[in-house]
This record gives sequence, C-alpha cells and structure tokens, in this order.
Amino acid sequence: MALDNAPLGKSSEYPDQYDPALLFPVARGENRRRIGLEDGRWPWFGGDLWQAWEVSWLKPGGMPVVAWAEICFPAASPAIIESKSLKLYLNSLNQAVFSSGEQVVETITRDLSSACGASVNVQLRSVDASAPAVGRPDGFELIDDEPVDAVVYDYAPESLLADGPVVTEGLCSHLLKSNCPVTGQPDWATVFIRYTGRKLNRSGILRYLVSFRQKQDFHEHCVETIFTDLMTRCQPESLTVCARYTRRGGLDINPWRSTDAEEGPGPRLVRQ
Repeated sequence: MALDNAPLGKSSEYPDQYDPALLFPVARGENRRRIGLEDGRWPWFGGDLWQAWEVSWLKPGGMPVVAWAEICFPAASPAIIESKSLKLYLNSLNQAVFSSGEQVVETITRDLSSACGASVNVQLRSVDASAPAVGRPDGFELIDDEPVDAVVYDYAPESLLADGPVVTEGLCSHLLKSNCPVTGQPDWATVFIRYTGRKLNRSGILRYLVSFRQKQDFHEHCVETIFTDLMTRCQPESLTVCARYTRRGGLDINPWRSTDAEEGPGPRLVRQ
C-alpha cells in the first residue's frame, strides 16, 4: 500500500490557505485483490459515509461560520481518501472566504470527487440542528454475551459457520476493534450484519469479529473483508455489513457493503 507520501503518522503543519492538493487518495484495488476479488468486479453495493464535525470557513467580511458535514464516497470509487489528509484539507477552508454554504458544498464536492475518481455527495448540517443518536437500531440483536470458546486475537475467518435453518435476521456487536495500518492506533466500531440465509452460528461470528482485534487495516477494508468472508464461507442469499466507527480527529467513517442497492449506513450511534 503506497502511503510513503501520506501525512498519516507524520508531524504536519496545519494549513491557513485553501489547498485541495492536500487530499491523498489511496487505491482500493490492492486490498480487494488481497481478499481474492478481481479488479472492477465487486460483489456489493454500498458506500463510505464520513461525518466531519469540524467544518468552518469565512463569510464575506471575515466572520467565521461553523458546521458539520456528511460526506458519502461510493464504494465503486477507485480510491479512498486518507483520513488525515481529509482533516488537513478541511482545515485549509478555515481562513477561506465563501459567499455561501452552497459554494462550500460545491467546492468540497468537486475536490473530493476529483481526488477519489467518482462522484461524492456532500451535505452541510447546522450545529444548531439536532443529530439524534441511538445505541442500537431496531431489528438488530446484540450478540456480545454469546459464549465463545478459545478467543483469538488473530484474524480467524475459519470461525464463521452457518449451521441452522434459513432465517432473516439482524445481528449487532460493539466489539469490533482493528488498528490503523500506518500509526497502529486503535479503531473502534459497532458492526451490523443483516442477512437472509442459513442461520449464522453466533458464537462463531462473535469469535470472528473479536479476531480483528490486532488486525491492521483501514475501516473500509475491514468491512469489505467481513462481507467477503461471510459470502464465501456462509453463502447467504442476501447480506449487508455496516460498521459505525468512533470519531478520531473530528471525523468518523462508516462503511457499508450490501447485496441490496437500497441499503444504507443506518443512524448515528451514541459512541459517535
């Protein structure tokens, strides 16, 4: 993974002038080939919803404006954006003058779409508006208290088993943890799995999710690995996997992958 020139894990000066060149794209293809997928042939729909909680710019006349943003990258984009580079880019807007929020949205949309190679959706939200959060959406059953024998902290896809009748259900775990592949910092998430197929062994799926505890990978790649492993080993008729990650540096990343084009990332969680 070519990250030698990325700002992640390095000391960085925070910019005081708008600079879209700060954005650092990372190709998705290498990870997808690593989990056995051919270029351009992905067995899912989905996207990566970023919530950016520290967005600011200047009005004409110099008064600051603050907001937060929802930024959605399509899963089909050739590249993701390295997270620290996006933080630096958003900070480069702080002293830039914009005539309106609409101009800010147009600018961010243009820059991110150019960097990742696909059309990105950007929406600004008022910090004065409510942003309700839930602990767990309706329709998902928490599996964190399932008994697990021989807990392992090294990636263990062999733990996945489908050994029951065909069901439709939603499962949830707050125990997903992985590590940044560059800095080694921990990434924490709640993962949601909705599927139709032979009933998943819950102890097995929990053992599998805990086995990510020392795995080094980006958020998006972890979700794609979970989706691919479930499809390969359990062969459900339909599947959606979503992870809602906790915030770091004013950003949280929420990838989802699904066999259903209409699925989305679900609501914001209390840990966000």
